[in-house]
Amino acid sequence: MPAARDPSLDLRRRLRDARRSVNAGDRLAAADAVARGLLALPFAPTQGYVAGYWAVDGEVPLHAWQLRLPPQCVYCLPVLDEGDNTLRFAPFRAGDETRPNRFGIPEPVLEPSSLLRVTDMALIVLPLTGFDANGHRLGMGGGWYDRTLRDHRAAPPHLVGVGFDRQRVEALQPRDWDVPCDAIVTESTTYLREKP
Repeated sequence: MPAARDPSLDLRRRLRDARRSVNAGDRLAAADAVARGLLALPFAPTQGYVAGYWAVDGEVPLHAWQLRLPPQCVYCLPVLDEGDNTLRFAPFRAGDETRPNRFGIPEPVLEPSSLLRVTDMALIVLPLTGFDANGHRLGMGGGWYDRTLRDHRAAPPHLVGVGFDRQRVEALQPRDWDVPCDAIVTESTTYLREKP
């Protein structure tokens, strides 16, 4: 008997197609609106390390947010730690040297000993494939963020998912290892998760 097909694969494919279908002008407008939403969060940091991501596959770009961060905030990008399959973080400014990781996503070139850990971050902005209004996020399926964040659910950093309105679904069924976001920001709405 063949193994049951994972229904999240079809959902991911549909939501990725929806994300990719956003035209360039709307994508740039969304980046601007999302930057305003991120800066208006009640827990938006005024100093410290904040992590974003390098937008690929139609994700909302974060350049507008990066450029508007308070001067005491240091923007970082994730770097794959192949040793334990988690993420570390590297400070990044436009023009810094990068090289593609095994998924083809650019990462800052920095000595491993200089990379930052989750506990160094004040805020992490996560890309997503889909989300619901309760702060549940559907990623790409690799589990990198969930593995990285699993031991840090009750303390900073704050976690914020970023996507387009068209990536919202009515409800996601989180698994035990899924780490919820404190907020989801889209081009039109900010969804703050109610803490239990």
